[in-house]
Amino acid sequence: MAIWHLRKSSGRRPPIAVMIACSIGLSLLFLWNRHYHHGVSPSPGTPIEAAPHQSMVPALAGPPPPQRLGQEDAAADLSHARAPFISWPLRRVCAETTYVPGLAFVCDSNSGGPGNIRNYILTCVRYAIDAGATSLVLPTIRARSPDDPANLFRERRPFSYMFDERHFRTSMAEACPRLALYDTVEDIPGARAKAQREGRAVDQIVERVTPKHFGGSRAGCDQRDPHRYASQFGTAFRAFLHTSATERGWAPANPRLIRLSWGVLWDWPVLRDGPEFAATFGGLLRIRPDVLDLADVVVGAMRTLATATRGTETAAGRAFLGVHLRTEADALAQWPSYENQTRGYLREAASQGYQGRAAYLASGNETEARKFGREAMASLQLDVRSKYDLLEGHEEELTQLKALSWDQQALVDFVVLLNCDYFVGVSPSSFSINVALKRHLKEDGLYTRPWKVGGHGDGRSWLVGRYDRYWDDWLFMFDGMWP
Repeated sequence: MAIWHLRKSSGRRPPIAVMIACSIGLSLLFLWNRHYHHGVSPSPGTPIEAAPHQSMVPALAGPPPPQRLGQEDAAADLSHARAPFISWPLRRVCAETTYVPGLAFVCDSNSGGPGNIRNYILTCVRYAIDAGATSLVLPTIRARSPDDPANLFRERRPFSYMFDERHFRTSMAEACPRLALYDTVEDIPGARAKAQREGRAVDQIVERVTPKHFGGSRAGCDQRDPHRYASQFGTAFRAFLHTSATERGWAPANPRLIRLSWGVLWDWPVLRDGPEFAATFGGLLRIRPDVLDLADVVVGAMRTLATATRGTETAAGRAFLGVHLRTEADALAQWPSYENQTRGYLREAASQGYQGRAAYLASGNETEARKFGREAMASLQLDVRSKYDLLEGHEEELTQLKALSWDQQALVDFVVLLNCDYFVGVSPSSFSINVALKRHLKEDGLYTRPWKVGGHGDGRSWLVGRYDRYWDDWLFMFDGMWP
């Protein structure tokens, strides 16, 4: 670019010495950049020191090199609960951001069932990356009351309550080496000192922001709508940090701790960063290993039952039907009723040829689960089993299952439903949608195109529900759900 400018302004070719100097300079810049990016990046847990009189530091001088798909990337079954994490799409996004020394994100507004909690954490992490955070507090989870499923805001549980912490740490370190991970808010560099200067507790200096306030005007949009100006968030947010720091007289190195307002569940349009990113980003949150092991036992028992029911017909992969019955106490009144779900599920099961076969039922309503089983047997001779049924005779695993909380047990259901031959669920349940979108990755992996909302599924899953009104029928979830 500098050589082009010399030629345009003078009308003559620049001196040979200038051209050689520019070439050497560009070569040295390339080598430095490559060495920095691949060899001496700070390790996770190492804070990025602010340069004097500098509040924003660009991540790289230019975009990262094009990625080549390895055979393992193309062949990976991303619908599998144990799928390897393909890091290069996230690494590319992290390399493109503008880092802000001292900026820390606290992603702890995570509540609800597994579908909600997965999306809360992933969306918050995506905002943290776009903002340019150099620190991230390991997310925590709000557990629901064991006595009242509708009460989602009881005590806080650690990240490992649902997910594999080691996998998350290593995956983030590989993809985003400049984003350090800390155990608590108090561990953020400079946080304690700032709190002492202001005479407050550390958690009291965490600023709460609403991401949709950063970007263009969204006049006329429903508050549940995805962030239509997500592409402007990073720039607008960094401008806010600079302006507000100037107004308050804060030094550039003064840490800024950010917590997102409750309700960012479906904010980020997942295809904003490309299909490869959308297909792989959810792999950061692998379900905790003991739950995966428990689910494997349930899947094995279910396949044994399916084989006994249909003999060798299951050998080609057509094992069993998976059903999610969403009628628990916390289900919203406007969602499809038990009758509507059951009618749709049994009709779809018949059309898919499941008469006289086996089905796995995921439900937190024991009474209506038994009722569904009776109706399925009476109409289709469909043998319906739950995780409890399938663990009879597996005393150790059954004891482990009973020791899990309601939502932890739902993780077992989540994994089993990923393994079924055909899945039927309900929209707008985030659990059902998450299962369907995760299963949607099986055929095309990195190349997966979006789920066709309101159609007949993808040949692997089908969801009963209304698909007429974008907001009232909760269709926005399909635009903001990470598989």
